[in-house]
Amino acid sequence: MKIGVPKEIKNNEFRVGITPEAVKTLVSHGHLVSVESNAGIGSGFSNDDYKMAGATIVASPNDVYRIADMIIKVKEPLAEEYERIQEGQLVYTFFHFASSEVLTKAMIDRKAVCLAYETITDDQGNLPLLTPMSEVAGRLASQQGAKYLESPQGGLGVLMGGVTGVSAADVMILGGGVVGTQAALVAAGMGADVTIYDINPNRIEELQAIMPSNVTSCLSSPNLIEKHLSKAHLVIGAVLVPGAKAPKLITRNQLRIMQKGAVLVDVAVDQGGCFETTKATTHEKPTFIIDDILHYAVANMPGAVPQTSTKALTNATIDYAVELANLGWQNACKQYPHLANGLNIAHGKVIHRSVAEAFSLPFTPIEKIL
Repeated sequence: MKIGVPKEIKNNEFRVGITPEAVKTLVSHGHLVSVESNAGIGSGFSNDDYKMAGATIVASPNDVYRIADMIIKVKEPLAEEYERIQEGQLVYTFFHFASSEVLTKAMIDRKAVCLAYETITDDQGNLPLLTPMSEVAGRLASQQGAKYLESPQGGLGVLMGGVTGVSAADVMILGGGVVGTQAALVAAGMGADVTIYDINPNRIEELQAIMPSNVTSCLSSPNLIEKHLSKAHLVIGAVLVPGAKAPKLITRNQLRIMQKGAVLVDVAVDQGGCFETTKATTHEKPTFIIDDILHYAVANMPGAVPQTSTKALTNATIDYAVELANLGWQNACKQYPHLANGLNIAHGKVIHRSVAEAFSLPFTPIEKIL
């Protein structure tokens, strides 16, 4: 199979679809890999690194898309990339369709085959390709939250761990999955007082068993969340409904309850955000203020640490990439039902129910595609 790896063009996105080591793996199976010139520079990989691994370096993104049967990316295609995608071309990347009707309809119009990292599952129903980036984003959420609590950044001037005789920051985390767990561990490690809210009683029990003493786990409810807001210094939104829009857990009216200069970090921004006031930001301009509350909602948080993120993501994606290349996407999805869960759109039809429901689009069962 001919595989193309374009350079990411999202604002301050320094990750790349695969590492040179992953290129070696694909080439060893007899596949041809074309990498756009300098696609890996931001992650620490030169053109020569890819050449030595067996890839061909091509000058422009147009050439990458023209050559390839399968495109391997990190982030969803942006508007200027839509026209490059060919009918029937497999695009293997994060899509987060439920947050963008424009992207969804563009991929339908292009008749692309869209295999989304974020909805591929495993035997336990987990999301193994999303997990490494969720780990990175969760850890970054507390790091960024700590920074933006500083007064020069617009925050209320609270140190995460406090000092002798002065209380630590109060950190509230909505969602006890991978993102919330990692955010809690980092915030707790900084010395903050952390409370995690989740709707799953079993998960609450698990968190209580593994978390340090300065982390409390609570069964979530709208009343408990609202009651906590008045004392929270940092709120991290970490909820996930696979493939669907994130629920809005904090309204604009509730911002008035909070202390001026408190910080909201919305890691769910890729799925539309879990705060009513969320709007996607970039690493170039990561924050905005509404009603005296500082919001951080960068839509590609792991792009800030690309050397870590690219390696972690490729570790998760490469095995399925090999199967897709060896078998073709239809046979691979037939053989691996968990991989088939990643099919969101194919040949102009929406085949992931949550995406269809997000925009009231017709839903096509996957059996009609395979």
